[in-house]
Amino acid sequence: MDLLWPGFLLLLLLIPLSVAGYIWVLRRRKRFTVRFSSLSLIRAALPRYSRLRRHLPFALLLAAFASLIFALVRPVTVVAVPTNQTTIMLAIDVSRSMCSTDIQPSRLIAAENAAISFIEGQKYTTHIGIVAFSGFAELIHTPTTDKQALRDAIHSLRTGRRTGIGSGILESIDAIAEIDPSVAPSVNEFSSALPPEPVPNGAFAPSIIVLLTDGASNVGILPVDAAQQALDRGIRVYTIGFGTAQGSEFPNCGDQFMGREPFGGGQQFGNGPGGNFRRGIDEETLKQIADMTGGIYYSAESGSELQSVFQSLPTNLIVKHDVMEISVGFIAIGVLLAMSAVVLSMLWHPIR
Repeated sequence: MDLLWPGFLLLLLLIPLSVAGYIWVLRRRKRFTVRFSSLSLIRAALPRYSRLRRHLPFALLLAAFASLIFALVRPVTVVAVPTNQTTIMLAIDVSRSMCSTDIQPSRLIAAENAAISFIEGQKYTTHIGIVAFSGFAELIHTPTTDKQALRDAIHSLRTGRRTGIGSGILESIDAIAEIDPSVAPSVNEFSSALPPEPVPNGAFAPSIIVLLTDGASNVGILPVDAAQQALDRGIRVYTIGFGTAQGSEFPNCGDQFMGREPFGGGQQFGNGPGGNFRRGIDEETLKQIADMTGGIYYSAESGSELQSVFQSLPTNLIVKHDVMEISVGFIAIGVLLAMSAVVLSMLWHPIR
């Protein structure tokens, strides 16, 4: 349960003040009571349940007041609702390190094959989109159920310079926002729109981002800041670190994977042409992104492991989480308690 207006909880301080006032009034009345020589005679004359009758109506009134205060803070609960509108964004790293051949025939081709196999195994109602990121992020294909179009989009990937993990997350958020009006677009330094109100805890959208990378972010928005925007929109991010620990020497990516360098020209990695590219995965950040957003971090060091990772993604468990306000329940309880206090007071202490 989450609270939309938690500031109203300060009104609960009125309850102990009310109790103190009630006790003060009772003690003041004692000054005007008739004095008896023996208090034991009074106790013997009074029924056992007199104290209960005397204080229970006030206690019920306090409970009613507390219930109405909880109604003011607008408590909400998250309810999981089945949905046939599921969106999965595949955000794939296409930095030139993905040409490394420590995973045959290369990291990028192995990732493409695993992604295509994943797409083939999804339901026909599942919308899948493709985002590629290097020094910048680009929407390769909007979310669709057309598996052939997605296969063609995967095969069209080209490499670029640098690695902008945060940019890949923001581009994926924007792609989801295009088809889901309940999800706000991302916000950056060039945006004039205000950040949206964060969704209540546990209120996940029926959309996820699956981010695959073999390196560490070195350009664009910080990955954790981008993950915070995903969290504010209820979008879970599942991260995959891909590559071997030893890395490998690799040649120029070749014509097949050229064309996405936004600043022109190639870039040498490692110790020059054919340099050694080690597993430079920032696992700590990838784990933090997954933990923040409710996703899971996976590690894969081979094509077969990556296939297994894609198969283990909880895509069949994606549901829509609706936020339901339960203030009405607390109002009903408060009214019922208040009415009980009035009725009992009239029965036990009738006005004569």
